[in-house]
Amino acid sequence: MKLATYKDSSRDGQLVVVSRDLSTAHYATGIATRLQQVLDDWNFLSPQLQDLYETLNQGKARHAFPFEPAQCMAPLPRAYQWADGSAFINHVELVRKARNAEVPESFYTDPLMYQGGSDDFMGPCDDIVAADEAWGIDFESEVAVITSDVPMGASPEQALDGIRLLMLANDVSLRNLIPDELAKGFGFVQSKPATAFSPVAVTPDEAGDAWTGGRLHLTLQSTWNGRKVGMCEAGPEMTFSFGQLIAHLCKTRNVRAGSVIGSGTVSNKDWSHGYSCIAEKRAIETIENGAPKTAFMKFGDTIRIEVKGKDGQSLFGAIEQKVVAAR
Repeated sequence: MKLATYKDSSRDGQLVVVSRDLSTAHYATGIATRLQQVLDDWNFLSPQLQDLYETLNQGKARHAFPFEPAQCMAPLPRAYQWADGSAFINHVELVRKARNAEVPESFYTDPLMYQGGSDDFMGPCDDIVAADEAWGIDFESEVAVITSDVPMGASPEQALDGIRLLMLANDVSLRNLIPDELAKGFGFVQSKPATAFSPVAVTPDEAGDAWTGGRLHLTLQSTWNGRKVGMCEAGPEMTFSFGQLIAHLCKTRNVRAGSVIGSGTVSNKDWSHGYSCIAEKRAIETIENGAPKTAFMKFGDTIRIEVKGKDGQSLFGAIEQKVVAAR
């Protein structure tokens, strides 16, 4: 099942069911108006949405209309929680190696994670707005999940059962603001603006056998200014599965329905796969040549993030954004 949220005059938009090929959609109004409603009552409402989804795929939905990603908000426009992990240890290794810093042993057994703002997510085609190019504007191509309730102390296996939907994320970073914030010893705030998500969120079964062990075994494509810069494998080198990330998050507290958890930048040891964020490209340049040469994003730059299934079709639709100056 594929779900999206269309823009309307409200903060939370209107829930729509989207066909498997992303060509048509149908308002879910008779079942639920908001995705959060469905997450709060999944066992009752999701079968009804599944029935509508099957009808839509068969071409029998009476009030179907062409699906337009530009009309989408984030699938969950605002959430109770957004926690982003750093599940690809290769990314951490590269960034630290570039500044001659060791990776602590604990990083290989205990995930890194930060809590970001979840009150104002961006839609897949919304502009990335920044006041200053000097802030070091960067994209971060990621996989993300939306959970149901997961109880405190859940094991990774139990946490996996709490995953309801998968999607893509662009966890925008302002790299040049990060050092001063981290130096305070209290984490990211200003350096992590609003995060964007793919047009649709999908139930794990839509990925078929590519979804296994709490990892999405597909290629994450990043296209910057029309040039494909990343074809990174999102599954094999994910050090911590989504089950482990969620278990880490709920070690000391409950995780409630509507929580969004990110994988962190998808990263591969084989540099020929490219990169999922500019910071990693700059780290590689520093390791190889002693200094970075690739600049961060400028006003007018574009980024496209997409995953295609084994059938060659777009699984989530694409995040397509442009960087613009704040007015």
